[in-house]
Amino acid sequence: MENFEQDLIKSLEVLQQGGIILYPTDTVWGLGCDATNEDAVQKIFELKQRPAYNAMIALVAGERDILKYVAAVDLSLFDYLGTLSRPTTVVYDGAIGLASNLLNADGSIGIRICREPFCRALVKRFRKPVVSTSANLSGQPTAAFFDEVDPLIREGAGYVVKYRKDDRTPASPSSVIRWNNGQVTVLRP
Repeated sequence: MENFEQDLIKSLEVLQQGGIILYPTDTVWGLGCDATNEDAVQKIFELKQRPAYNAMIALVAGERDILKYVAAVDLSLFDYLGTLSRPTTVVYDGAIGLASNLLNADGSIGIRICREPFCRALVKRFRKPVVSTSANLSGQPTAAFFDEVDPLIREGAGYVVKYRKDDRTPASPSSVIRWNNGQVTVLRP
């Protein structure tokens, strides 16, 4: 097993208390909170100095989680996602059970099934989706590596994960798609 048990324990404590974590995702360094807690989501908007109309995404551990938080899912989407090697966020219509300030104005939500070991373990143990948004101030470059994270962001997090802090593996944001009856619309390549 990966050596991140202490990070999981501390991250879960902060998430359960409505706080923010700074953590490595399957893409870039991210800020996370309980995706069902409006106050926690608002804290991230404030920390990032981000306008509330710029929606954020949620990470889940598997397909079953998507079925729990999205009203109607075309199951053939999961077959398509299985063919992709790059982390891909899907924008779903009809989000349910998530913080209202996490959703797009049209009620849709971006959700990504995470495969990265720490994120996957975190979401599974938390038993709820976790917000994932890049760990940067609004308008600033995305932090691909921990040492690129702005000190204001680091200080604003209730817990900073130690796992992968020194990782220099090249990272980039996920691709973003919308699925509509078997038709893929790429929103971010």
